[in-house]
Amino acid sequence: MNAPAPATRRACVIGSGFGGLALAIRLQSAGIATTVVEARDKPGGRAYHWQREGFTFDAGPTVITDPDCLKELWALSGHDIAEDVELMPVMPFYRLNWPDGTNFDYSNDDAELRRQIARLDPADIAGYEAFLDYSAAVYREGYLRLGTVPFLDFRSMLKAAPALAKHQAWRSVYSIVSKYVRNEKLREALSFHTLLVGGNPMTTSSIYALIHKLEKDGGVWWARGGTNRLIAGMVRHFERLGGTMRLGDPAVQVHTIGNRASEVETASGWREGFDAVASNADIVHSYRELLGSNPRGKAEGRRLARKRFSPSLFVVHFGIEGSWPGIPHHMILFGPRYKGLLDDIYSNGVLPRDFSIYLHHPTVTDPSMAPPGKSTFYALVPVAHMGKLTVDWQKIGPVLEKRVLDEVGRRLIPDIHDRIVTSFHYTPRDFAGDLHAHMGSAFSLEPVLTQSAWFRGHNRDDVIGNFYLVGAGTHPGAGIPGVVGSAKATAGLMLEDLAR
Repeated sequence: MNAPAPATRRACVIGSGFGGLALAIRLQSAGIATTVVEARDKPGGRAYHWQREGFTFDAGPTVITDPDCLKELWALSGHDIAEDVELMPVMPFYRLNWPDGTNFDYSNDDAELRRQIARLDPADIAGYEAFLDYSAAVYREGYLRLGTVPFLDFRSMLKAAPALAKHQAWRSVYSIVSKYVRNEKLREALSFHTLLVGGNPMTTSSIYALIHKLEKDGGVWWARGGTNRLIAGMVRHFERLGGTMRLGDPAVQVHTIGNRASEVETASGWREGFDAVASNADIVHSYRELLGSNPRGKAEGRRLARKRFSPSLFVVHFGIEGSWPGIPHHMILFGPRYKGLLDDIYSNGVLPRDFSIYLHHPTVTDPSMAPPGKSTFYALVPVAHMGKLTVDWQKIGPVLEKRVLDEVGRRLIPDIHDRIVTSFHYTPRDFAGDLHAHMGSAFSLEPVLTQSAWFRGHNRDDVIGNFYLVGAGTHPGAGIPGVVGSAKATAGLMLEDLAR
């Protein structure tokens, strides 16, 4: 007589951001009965969305790169992402604009990109070629080889050290870029990408120069209907596989027995036992609050809170009358300062008079994001987190919103205030309140070398052996490819552990 089949293993993922949903899909695809617990009324975490007066506003992120890492989530079970999501190419990737009126269209169209570089400085074309070779090398090492490998002990870091040293990982992205090109605008064009994952180009490890190669090979994409439709597609696929979503019910405690996670409890009083628990919540919140009843949670929460955290964001969402075919999907409006502004945000903790703006204009690619004849935008400004900048955001918010819109009006849409149908802003205080983000940080731990790989939150806790992390606070870091990569690393550990 055959022995009875073992009971299905059960896992809980706390938080439904990109990392949490990617992990849940991987677990469910492997036959692990998985429940996702989400505090908010809609899934997505930082990829939340609002609908107002016919406009759809994505909270972010809005730059989709490496679509293959997303397609893989469907392919695990023999499905196709196209069943649930339509990905649309974005071209140019970004238009970069400086106060003197200079525009630079950044893309992977090699001939056009070289023409753009030649307009800034023909002598930098050869330097760009050399930088591209460097970017390709760190992409192979930092993303393809190490991006989905968990760093659980210091030995694993030592093994990676020779490659990191070879590529001068201790240098900053800006420093490496400056080694290859001399034009200051081109230096900014090739180094600003770290800001999209919370890193200061002046201090973030040069390994992050891999983003250039990542975009060159994979392109920049948009999900029709918004980033929220990509989240909705992931949820639909997860549920198709038999997964369970629990929305609008915040996890309040991960119960432990000794050094094992045993149950998850939510605000409604729901409480269930699981063989493994993973948190996609903020890393400090995960330890300090969710694991707060265990000595490990308290101690690790205190240790993590002392680390360097990425800045926050101030985002103005607005819907306006008219269509704007001349304004591309992604635009960076650089301010008059680069390094000085970064110092103010990352080190000085002040709210400067000047700023740089990331302007998101999805309706130029996808008119469904707004009512006919109207356009959806958001203007995003990096600001210091609340641990450095202690202003009253209820008072400052409306003032800064007007200043940001004034600048967009001055540079692109002269009668912007007359055209606005609806607008609202999102501040560091909202990141802290809605997402439990430590000090309102928008990207979790700052991606400096001393907080990367093993020095970041570990994909599996060192003490509570069935408690795991996924998302921006763990390896490899923030951004859609980063958190989806963390899900692959964490899923590998969980499936190996659950098979025992």
